[in-house]
Amino acid sequence: MKILAVIPARGGSKRLPGKNTKLLGGQPLIVWSINTAKSIPDVCDILVSTDDSSIASISSTAGALVPWLRPSGLATDTATSVDVALHALDWYESEHGVVDGVMLLQPTSPYRSRETTLEGLKQFDQQRRSVVAVSAVKVDPARCFFIQTHGLKMCVPTPNNAQEAAYAVNGSLYVISPDELRKSRSFFSTTSIPLIVNSHRESLDIDDDFDWWLAERMLEQ
Repeated sequence: MKILAVIPARGGSKRLPGKNTKLLGGQPLIVWSINTAKSIPDVCDILVSTDDSSIASISSTAGALVPWLRPSGLATDTATSVDVALHALDWYESEHGVVDGVMLLQPTSPYRSRETTLEGLKQFDQQRRSVVAVSAVKVDPARCFFIQTHGLKMCVPTPNNAQEAAYAVNGSLYVISPDELRKSRSFFSTTSIPLIVNSHRESLDIDDDFDWWLAERMLEQ
């Protein structure tokens, strides 16, 4: 297979400023994801899409491809990962030829393992359907509520599946074919293959100061 790894890394971060270049275990956060991608044989290139020159410099030094700084229209709070990935994919295929799949690695998931990544690519290769990493949720959706002016409203009005385990996308790994991504403009659908990640460490998504504190405690252990 020929897999393009795309790492989206916007410079602006309101909850944890500068998180992509912040040192975790002695290396910038984004380098953790670059190193994982470098260990995967099927990855033809690791393209970091960023609007920040510091992130670009660090990523290039770490061995990633940073051919341009992301356009301002793709560096806003409303720009989606799909928009960013399609921009990177279109450029890469026009310059280097077609790829079999796109693997999106969010830099905020530094502890995804090589083994999990390889398993995700294996499932994609075997079934040629999108693969998305998921983890079990801590609170059953049937026990969750929306707060409204008149009181509480159940998130799941008819919890017929109350006995089933519920899962949420953890953001650590997405794999999809270029055709499916362009057609659906989404990384997953009802037919996607769920890659279940049971490790709390691997499913950590660093979004704020508390998440960073957790990431550092995990390194200590």
